[in-house]
Amino acid sequence: MNAKELEGKTALVTGGSRGIGRATCLALAREGARVAVNYVSNAKAARDVVAEIERCGVEAMAVQADVSDPDSVAEMVKTVEHGLGSVDLLVTSAGIARAEHHTKMSFENWQRMLSINVDGTYLPVMAVKDGMIDRDYGRIVCIASIAGLRARGGMITYSTSKAAVIAFARSCAEAFGPAVRVNCVAPGLIETDMGSSMGQESMKRLADEAFLKRIGQPEEIAETVLFLLSERSSFTTGQTFVADGGRVTLP
Repeated sequence: MNAKELEGKTALVTGGSRGIGRATCLALAREGARVAVNYVSNAKAARDVVAEIERCGVEAMAVQADVSDPDSVAEMVKTVEHGLGSVDLLVTSAGIARAEHHTKMSFENWQRMLSINVDGTYLPVMAVKDGMIDRDYGRIVCIASIAGLRARGGMITYSTSKAAVIAFARSCAEAFGPAVRVNCVAPGLIETDMGSSMGQESMKRLADEAFLKRIGQPEEIAETVLFLLSERSSFTTGQTFVADGGRVTLP
């Protein structure tokens, strides 16, 4: 990537205070983008990310919003546009995961996960896409999961939600083109708070399934996201990029 390729662009990253979202915010800042760091509850973590971004010499702001709530998302986008400018780059990284045996599944948990993972992707995308189309420029990357590409009997709700994100992004790419490119990244097991919650034994087992025999780092996913936001991927839209060390391979 050329130095400061994203200089002058405004990026919004949902779930930007931790994990893959945090790493993505910092990667964008290093390429010169102004960055809005969305968070839902941990204001200190978001402020810490903003401080790191500002040390890169670019503008940043923390913006609180529940991405599953339409009014909250609308207010978030308005705040970002007022503070940093129109959103050119959107990364939907906010999400939750939960393992749950099918005998223990509840409709309440089903609704909550789909609300955050699916509605939380839909609402930010729909809030920025018209402006992108009007300006004839926009780049969107939705964070999915390899769970959306394979059977996960112990994570039926999560797998369903991430499959929906993949289908949504694919259809948006057709609908919003040619001005706006929309792609997905489907990570495998990544060393984040979400990944670590499954315990060391499970993490080791999943790492052993990968061709690379290790779990991934948030910065590795951020680099894939950065590629899809950059002009190095100028002929790429509607795609799902798997970054999982080899646990899932696509034809």
